[in-house]
Amino acid sequence: MHPISYFQAIILGLLQGVAEPFPISSLGHGVILPRLASWNIHQNDKFFLTFLVATHFATAVVLFGFFFKDWVRIVRGMVRSLRERQIDPRDPDTRLGWVLVVGTIPAGLIGLILEHPLRHLFASAASAAVFLMVNGIALIVFERLRRRAPAPDDHLGDADARIGTLGWKEAVAVGTSQAAALVPGISRSGFTMGGSLFVGLSNEDAARYSFLLATPIIGAAAVLKLPELFGSEGNGVRGPAAVGALCAAFASYLAVRFLLKYFESNRLTPFGVYCLAAGLVCTILFASGV
Repeated sequence: MHPISYFQAIILGLLQGVAEPFPISSLGHGVILPRLASWNIHQNDKFFLTFLVATHFATAVVLFGFFFKDWVRIVRGMVRSLRERQIDPRDPDTRLGWVLVVGTIPAGLIGLILEHPLRHLFASAASAAVFLMVNGIALIVFERLRRRAPAPDDHLGDADARIGTLGWKEAVAVGTSQAAALVPGISRSGFTMGGSLFVGLSNEDAARYSFLLATPIIGAAAVLKLPELFGSEGNGVRGPAAVGALCAAFASYLAVRFLLKYFESNRLTPFGVYCLAAGLVCTILFASGV
């Protein structure tokens, strides 16, 4: 008997693949769905955390592959910068690379310190539903308080050059906002995109920056925990985890392609409305004893 069936692995993998890039909280949905479906799966179960390692790793691999050519340019720009011992403002790849580094470090440190206590503090599906509502309200607020209104030609030109114009304080602020996703129900991509709107990026540039920022964070976290999957804690989970990872990879690829096109002319608001409504419905259901 597997603690996670192959059917459950497929559903959870597809859910992870869609909900990680979408601004709707993959962890929140991953905690709520088993409760709604009456599955004997809980957020802090060792086998579930081990399963999530595989799906997160798959998502990170897809994100890296999707932006592979961009990462090659970014790494080359970073090498040039280190070799020349300067950050050339006329070199968008160099500038973007350092903006990503500055945005990644604080989120990584906060994650290492607070991931375990926060996951245990907010370990219930009921709390995830409440924070899903918080996430929805935040997405709507992000759009209302954005620095500048969207324009029809926002998606034209060099997105990386525009992202690279962020100041260091802005990059730190946007990158640090990822740490909010340590709380189930709060979306990493949603808060990163929202923070990017606050500092003046367009929706499409915000989405691109969010995906680039998420790749090293999700990938590093998954790699650090991969030994758990291949150790004793992975017994009985590796088969379903492999299936879930494949499903997550497939869904992530489609989700990223869709969102980059979607945000050329659309906003975060519909996702905010969804999270608010879904969180409210789930809160009522859980309060009634579901």
